[in-house]
Amino acid sequence: MEAAVTTCYRHPSYETYVSCTRCERFICPDCMREAAVGHHCVECVKEGRRSVRQARTVFGGTVARSAVPVVTYALIGLNVLVYLAELVRPGLVARFGMLGAGLTGPDGTAYVYAHTDYPPGFHEAGLVAGEWYRLLTGSFLHLPPDGSSLGGLPFGVLHILFNMYALWNLGRVVEEQLGRARYLALYLLSALGGSVLVYLIAPYDAAVGASGAVFGLAASFYVINRRLGRDMAAVNRFLAGFLVWMVVSAGFTSWQGHLGGLLTGAVVTVVYAYAPGPRRTPFQAAGCVVLGAVLVLLVVLKTSALTG
Repeated sequence: MEAAVTTCYRHPSYETYVSCTRCERFICPDCMREAAVGHHCVECVKEGRRSVRQARTVFGGTVARSAVPVVTYALIGLNVLVYLAELVRPGLVARFGMLGAGLTGPDGTAYVYAHTDYPPGFHEAGLVAGEWYRLLTGSFLHLPPDGSSLGGLPFGVLHILFNMYALWNLGRVVEEQLGRARYLALYLLSALGGSVLVYLIAPYDAAVGASGAVFGLAASFYVINRRLGRDMAAVNRFLAGFLVWMVVSAGFTSWQGHLGGLLTGAVVTVVYAYAPGPRRTPFQAAGCVVLGAVLVLLVVLKTSALTG
């Protein structure tokens, strides 16, 4: 009596006597996948991969050796594209830069804001005029090449070069630990926090640049290393350098934006770092939402005080 002929479940024309050690379906050499014991079929391998829980950092980021810092690359690319747009249309800086309260004349000239009756043709500009988008758009703008100078150098170009260099070095490390979504939330909240402090302290000053977000990343880098228990000697020197630069550059940059970004980045990362394990992600999201709401409330209160 002849034995029954068995064929591969995916290739019926292929005779085989090897079966998957998991589902016991017969498989041909093309469908075999090496397993700890015997062989598995293609479907069982896919199912096994889906059931494996992916390793994560203590902050919730996905652990991946070959992870590409996509968000950091995207942010750098966006800043560079916006800067190129500025070169073509220099008016973008005045139109979308961070400004709390300003006044524009009939000829487009900027005047000091005062909450009073204006002659015909004058209109308010900035957050007091409802231009809330400036809180974030200003963080993607930088000084034009002829916007100001430092020691005879075109500080506008150095402005974006310094910020993008810092973003490149800090962003890759922070994004690896936090993951893309948390990292992007940190960046945007730090930028927002920098703009809000500018509005609270110097509402009549215009400000542009990614410095607030970069200082937020610096604070995040510090908190991350403390949370991971790493040697803090080099990290302390690094953060001290940022603080010294904030003081030295106060004469020609917005120290309020730097400080606001630094404080916001520290708060966000502390929430990330010490969120309860079992419900870590909802707690982190709630913390970001609450912080964002507080920043918005501060803008509302400041606007009310300026406009009476």
